[in-house]
This record gives sequence, structure tokens and C-alpha cells, in this order.
Amino acid sequence: MDRHINAPISDEDAKNLRAGDYVYITGTIYTARDAAHKRMAEALAAGEKLPIDMEGTIIYYMGPSPAREGRPIGSAGPTTASRMDKYAPDLLDLGLKGMIGKGKRSQSVQDAIVRNGAVYFAAVGGAGALLSKRILASEVIAYDDLGTEAIRKLEVEDFPVIVVIDSEGNNLYETVVKEF
Repeated sequence: MDRHINAPISDEDAKNLRAGDYVYITGTIYTARDAAHKRMAEALAAGEKLPIDMEGTIIYYMGPSPAREGRPIGSAGPTTASRMDKYAPDLLDLGLKGMIGKGKRSQSVQDAIVRNGAVYFAAVGGAGALLSKRILASEVIAYDDLGTEAIRKLEVEDFPVIVVIDSEGNNLYETVVKEF
């Protein structure tokens, strides 16, 4: 089923999405990869405030290439999500509602998704140039010294993703394998 949602994502929207749904996201999402996740974990361990409010937030695991003239961002394809698995449960417990990446997630992340009524989306790997056309604005908001791994605030319109793991724990990667 095709769904259109706004970001930040509401609890109700997250709970109504099902594994296999095609979703088009409009609004504000954030980028963060390995190094940014590590810094956020260190900040939490030190009792410091995170650079973004996790409540209802969607994080896109992506490090963009440089922007071409007249564009807000370069190629913007997804990063392998499992590299963030050791950090994701804590962020989900703080209100993170959605993650966008590619590939499978660990059992601890799947459990945290269900526990928090969140969702894991996949973006199509290898389609970074096409995905970047759905990004209207990009601004580094934290950890600028990390270069492409800095946290960016993105304004997106009809950003295309697929629900892989829904809030009930249904996992598209598992169900598709069983069907075939």
C-alpha cells in the first residue's frame, strides 16, 4: 500500500505502517552515520544533551557526496543500517520513531522497534542520485568536523522508502524469504 506521512512522525502514523508499505515522507529528517552515533552515545554516557530531539525523529543512515551547483546535496544513498545497531536501541528508547537505511537489523534493534512503536524503512541502495532529488534543503547542525558523517537536517518531499520492520515486529526481509 502507498502511504504519505509527515516527519517528524507521529506515534499513530508509525503504528499504522505495515511491513511492505511504500511510504513517501515529507518534512524534516536527520542524517547520522557511525561516527555521529558514537558521539551521541558518548554524550548520553556523559549525561549531556543530544544535538537533536529524538521525539518522533527519523534518522537517515546516509553520508552525502558534495552538492552540485544549484543543489542542496549530492548523491544521497543509504548506508548499511547494521553498523548503527549497537546505538539504535538507546535512541529508540529516547523517542526515535524511524530509521532509514539498507540491510537487516539485529534482534536487539527489532525488539526496541516493537517496544517503542517505531519503524525501520529501507531506501534503495544505488539510487542515491535519484533520492537526492527528493531533498529540498540540507544543513549541518552538529559534528561538522566529521565531514560527510556530520548530522544534517534535511527537508524532504515525497522521499520514497519501504517499511521493512513495522511497529509490530513484522519483518519484510523474513516474510519475503518465506514466500519464495
